[in-house]
Amino acid sequence: MIDLHMHSTFSDGELIPAEVVSRAFVAGYKALAITDHADPSNIELIVKNICRFCKEMEGLGGIEVYPGVEITHVPPSLIKPLAVRARELGARIVVVHGETIVEPVPKGTNLAAIRAKVDILAHPGMLTEAEARLAVKNNVFLEISARRGHSLTNGHVAHMAAKTGAKMVYNTDSHSPDDLTPWDKALRIIKGASLSERDAVKMQENAREIISR
Repeated sequence: MIDLHMHSTFSDGELIPAEVVSRAFVAGYKALAITDHADPSNIELIVKNICRFCKEMEGLGGIEVYPGVEITHVPPSLIKPLAVRARELGARIVVVHGETIVEPVPKGTNLAAIRAKVDILAHPGMLTEAEARLAVKNNVFLEISARRGHSLTNGHVAHMAAKTGAKMVYNTDSHSPDDLTPWDKALRIIKGASLSERDAVKMQENAREIISR
């Protein structure tokens, strides 16, 4: 199990990074990224500290841990410069908090994230076909989310991906221990979006592709 969207106490998660890793390992995870919420006020604090933590964890704990960030609720015009800054600071995984239907995310966020060529557009809500096609061109991965509320549009996202050839990844967007999904639970969530076990395996391969680039 690979999960590239998880939170710690550096934003609104309940667990410090070490416990995120420990509990994920027990749940059967092989690799994860800690991607706490960031805006211009805290991006340096988050990325620098998570990078330091990941460096200390290298070769320990039986699980791969990657530093990341989730750019969240910022004006769309700030997404590209923040993504560039995150990478300069050492973030391996850059996620943008997409236009979920359960939060007032600024309109235009999905398009700005895709244009910025971030790694993952998280819970993109009612993603348009044009946005999905641009995601294919810019190699941006669309998230199938286990998160309550955000998961309501998983079926739509899966449909847009099937229609356009966009690549998908499955992430939990974990904030607490109960959010972790061992593989059997992940499969149920994925199948609930009218996807197959084969799709689930492909999404894990896609996550590995993101890590490797």
